[in-house]
Parts: sequence; C-alpha cells; structure tokens
Amino acid sequence: MTIAHAERSRLQGIVDRFPRKRILVVGDLMLDQFIRGGVSRISPEAPVPVVQVRSESFVLGGAGNVAHNLSALGARVEVVGALGDDPAGRMLLDDLSARHIEVGRVVMDSARVTSQKCRVIAEHQQVVRFDRETLGPLSAQTERGLLKSLLTALPECDAVILSDYGKGVISRKLIAAAISGARRRGLPVTVDPKVEHFGFYRGVDCITPNTAEAWAGMRRPAQTGESSLVGLGWDIRARLRAKSVLITRGPDGMSLFEGGGRLTHIPTVAQEVFDVTGAGDTVISVLTLALAAGARIREAAVISNYAAGIVVGKLGTAVCTVPELKGALH
Repeated sequence: MTIAHAERSRLQGIVDRFPRKRILVVGDLMLDQFIRGGVSRISPEAPVPVVQVRSESFVLGGAGNVAHNLSALGARVEVVGALGDDPAGRMLLDDLSARHIEVGRVVMDSARVTSQKCRVIAEHQQVVRFDRETLGPLSAQTERGLLKSLLTALPECDAVILSDYGKGVISRKLIAAAISGARRRGLPVTVDPKVEHFGFYRGVDCITPNTAEAWAGMRRPAQTGESSLVGLGWDIRARLRAKSVLITRGPDGMSLFEGGGRLTHIPTVAQEVFDVTGAGDTVISVLTLALAAGARIREAAVISNYAAGIVVGKLGTAVCTVPELKGALH
C-alpha cells in the first residue's frame, strides 16, 4: 500500500516508542512442540508412516507467543495465566523468563496439565498432532488467583491484551475485570478472540478475528462477497459495543471498522508467504503496542499489517524486530 512520506515518518516514530511501553498479556499460555523427520517406509504394525526423527524443538505458543512478539519489539511484558505444576509448565516459565518476560503473576495449579501441542512433521507434511491439556474451567481458587494477579498488574501497564485460546483462563469474570479495570485507568484493551466467547468481549477497544472467526463468532454461515463481510464487521461492532473491529483476511489484507461509520480496507503487504503460523499473534501484539505508543487505531492497524507481512515470510512461528518493522515502513 502507498503511504505518504509524512505518514511514514509518524509511523516510524510510533515504532521508536515501543521499547518504553509496558504491556500486560492475559490468556492461555501454551507450549508448542515440533518433532521433525523423514519417512522412507510404512510400519509393519499398522498402515502408518514411520518417522525417523531428526530434530525436536519447543516454542512458546498461545499467549506465550503474543508475549514473545512484544518482547522481540523491545516492549516490557508481563503475563497473567495459569500453568500446571509440571515439566512443560516449568519449561514455559524458563523460556518466558529468558526473553525478559515477567512471570511473577502466573498461577501454578497442580490439578491441571500445562496445555501442550505436539506436531509430528515428516519432511514438510504434518503427520499428526497430539495435545495435552485439562479440559473444563479453572478451579475457583485458581480463578481468584488470576483475578488478584490481573488487578495488581493493571496500574503498572500501558495496555492489556486478552489472548483467548479457549483453555480456561479467559472467563467472563476475568474479561469483565480486565475491561472495567483498564477503563478506570484509560488503558486500551484488545482481544484475540475465541469464537465460543464472542459475547464476553463487550466494550473492548479492538477485537481482531480472522474471517472464519468473525462468521463463526456471530453464529452465521460464512458468505462470500465484499458487502457481506462489511455488514458482518458492522454487526460485530454493534453487538460488542467495541470501539473498533479489525478483521484479518489473509491475502485480502484487513478491514477496520471504527466509530462514525468509518471503514478502512488495508491491503496486504506480504511479498512472499511461507508460513502463516502465529500471524494473528503478531497482529494483536503490534496493534496493541502501537496503541500504547500513542497511535490512532488506523495507524496501529497499518503498522500491524506490515509486521504480519514480515512474519509470514519466515518459516515457523516467527516474530519481527524493530529494525525489520522500521525497514518495512521506510
């Protein structure tokens, strides 16, 4: 997309302020495991491929990846979430801490299992994924611990991200506390939604569903055509009484719905797309960090669009840096 020189300078100035901002990430911390290898034969025990393992890696997932995106851009980051008291949970805490992300308000619950996704990839094809997680809501004690962590962290932050992966942390009570507490302090609140919780997010500054999530969150079958999507965006904003709605549309860019009937279509700037994994985490991270740094919502959306264009050009769950983002905005 074409940006005037004066606007480019302003956007770069906003990015320059990223390292001075403190963002609170509230949500479902997850550990992503990747087992990679090759396949040269089928198992004699069952008609399944035998994967000869070549490498194994662990990366931050869910709200952890949102926090990683923020820390890579120099922001000060604190997380509020719940983990099991298990090896995966301790690995997550160690990884977050190694990236200078504050974890002192993470609640450990010995009755739960840390959410973990393990993907087995043969050559470039995912063969199977298996998950470890505790289904169902958090205990009353753990939820009280999270509410206390949230309320004590709010006075120290510049913005709040609700990263909802449907693993139990983001409840109606926690969302209400986050929004009301942030409102009293004039802090922006954004949410990366889970479709089952759409009705919980009333009053946020911005919600960032992708196209599929937008249709599903409104309990409507997906439709084609620009006019259908535009109507959907306005309906989401009205239902949630959100200040803005940003629908991410993959190769079709983004559509931003604001007050006063202002609609902005932002075309994608991605030159090459290798992997869209985690692109939504990048969008919510950069959008919120830009708002905290004084950007207007349209400016924040444009900056997040450039950041997403960077990460989809990398393999795997990736992040972008301040130099990369400023370079893209140049």
